[in-house]
Amino acid sequence: MDIFEEIIRLRREGKRAALATIVHTNGSIPSYESSRMLVREDGSIAGTIGGGCVEAEVWAAAKEVIQVEAPRKMVFNLNNEASYDNGLICGGTLEIFVEPILPQPMLYIFGGGHVSIALAGAASTAGFAVGVVDDRESFANAQRFPMAREIYTTYEDAFEKIQPNAATYLVIVTRGHRDDLRVLGWAVKTDARYIGMIGSKRKVLSVYKALEAEGIAPEKFERVHAPVGLEIGALTPEEIAVSIAAELIAIRRGAKDAAHKALKAEVQRTET
Repeated sequence: MDIFEEIIRLRREGKRAALATIVHTNGSIPSYESSRMLVREDGSIAGTIGGGCVEAEVWAAAKEVIQVEAPRKMVFNLNNEASYDNGLICGGTLEIFVEPILPQPMLYIFGGGHVSIALAGAASTAGFAVGVVDDRESFANAQRFPMAREIYTTYEDAFEKIQPNAATYLVIVTRGHRDDLRVLGWAVKTDARYIGMIGSKRKVLSVYKALEAEGIAPEKFERVHAPVGLEIGALTPEEIAVSIAAELIAIRRGAKDAAHKALKAEVQRTET
């Protein structure tokens, strides 16, 4: 199997992995410099860096790298140590770089208004692929969203074809309460990494209550970022888009402040 072709396949499917590469060797080791091993999120591997206990330790480290989405460098001083002696190692040192393989983050914007246009541009510049959903063809089209990879002109089509995963971000900025309900009701049942919805606290609470009345469990809303975006005092569509894009980046990079924001929905639901 060609490891690089496998990496392309995984990224296209929105799946994560980690690539371990021997970047430096000294002395006798059971492999060679630039040997690579790909560890998929399910623990399966492709390629090898020599086998034995070293490979087992690197496999475990790769699983952690996938979870934290941050690289790690490992140094092994073998020198015939008993813990690494499997009959293959003659003594030596090797350095292994383990890096996360991540799919391009995909942002789906539900709504095609002014905030959506500004957000699509900001998110695209920040490295997100963009999809746009609006049931008005005059709002969801390539002329308004030239950066969009996907465009849907019915919510039903979007719900059927979009399959959110750990690399998917959903932002709800539709034109009305009814569409917010439809989209959020679908979104909280998916595996999207991020769900955000625009609106005042009063509006957010009313949407939650309406969906609870339809049978959706209250805890489903605990991961929703609403009102969406970091608090920067934004007023204009462009400023609001910047606040949302900043929150998307914070979630993508694992910023602690963004993790606290994820609790905001639960706090709001307790307000009277």
